[in-house]
This record gives sequence, structure tokens and C-alpha cells, in this order.
Amino acid sequence: MTHSVDLFWSFRSPYSYLAVPRIIDIEATYDIAVNVRPVYPIAIRTPEFFKHVNPKWPPYLFHDTKRMADYLGMPYVWPDPDPVVMSLTTMDIPDQQPYIHRLTRLGIAAVEHGHGLAFIREISHVIFSGTVNWHEGSHLANAAVKAGLDLAELDAEIEDNPDHFEAEINANQEALDASGHWGVPTMVYKGEPFFGQDRIDVCLWRMQNDDLQMR
Repeated sequence: MTHSVDLFWSFRSPYSYLAVPRIIDIEATYDIAVNVRPVYPIAIRTPEFFKHVNPKWPPYLFHDTKRMADYLGMPYVWPDPDPVVMSLTTMDIPDQQPYIHRLTRLGIAAVEHGHGLAFIREISHVIFSGTVNWHEGSHLANAAVKAGLDLAELDAEIEDNPDHFEAEINANQEALDASGHWGVPTMVYKGEPFFGQDRIDVCLWRMQNDDLQMR
């Protein structure tokens, strides 16, 4: 029996980027269906979050994500531009956000075309691997092709019905909240949340104890 697990994920989360290759490997090895559920980053969902976080946390985040990338052998540079426009000094987040809404809606569209996991892998690789001005030129289009998709088609679908994609994002965010967590990446199996790229193996262990089979 195929085991189904939800993956709540954001295009701004470095830990989400770091988690995807392992999740892809697990899905290829075990009889698992990973349901990708893109959400907006916490900076968009809860803008005041960074105003109240311990000031030691952002420097640690940058250090830990670089260390984790080195450990995993993955390229990693903080995105230029940041998918969420904000001041890393004052933590102010303007209403005008030129990148993250499109990215998240594209993630929804990719899921609806059956290529969600491949799409978030390829797009996040472009964003976090050191591609300067990843939003310009053919960077995203080429990544979409690698995932088996046409970026122009996805953008056209979103333009034709933006409310549908926002509704799907909101539904994912509500489901993440209902699971008992708020962060990403979070995998949810049978209602139990496993938050963080360091809980992937624990989620796998839970499914193995539930008669998970290899492919």
C-alpha cells in the first residue's frame, strides 16, 4: 500500500531547499507518494515574527544552513535577490513583494500538473545555488523544463485565475496550522507533523513501522 505524506514547503526557506533531494531519494526508494503543499514563508504569513525573534537567531540560521549545505554537499548561497523583500537590519517587510507570490503560485500550478516535487527541486536549486538575478532571463524557464514543465504555460494559468491559486495556498497554510506546526519544511504523516530537514529520517522511520515497503 502506498503511504501518503504531505510536504509543506516554501520557496524562501533554505531548510526546505536542503531537504528536497533527500525526500526525492526516499520517494524513489520507497512506496511513498509525497504531496507537495507550497505555502508562503513565515515572513509573509506572520510578518511580525522577525520583529520578536531572538537577535541571535538570524546569524545562527545563516551559519547553520551553510554548514548543513556543506555537510550534504549541496551548493548554497543566500539568494540574490531574496525571494522575500525585507530589511535584514530592521526586519521590516514591505507590502510590495515582486517575487514570492509568483513563485508560490507556480508551485501550486506545478503540483496540479503532477510535477510538484521535481519543480520545487529545480527552482530552489536555481534560487539557492548562487545564481545571481535568478528571476531574470531564462533561469526559471530552464529549471521548469528540467522539471517537465513550461513556465510560460504555468504563468498564463495563474494570470487567468489568480484567485484559485491563492485559495490553494491558503488551504495549504490552514492545513499546516491544523497539523500542529507552523514552520517549513514540515512533513505530515497520518496527522503527525515532522518539522525540519532533520526530521525526514524520523518520518521515514514512522512509515517503516507502519509497513512501508520498498519499490
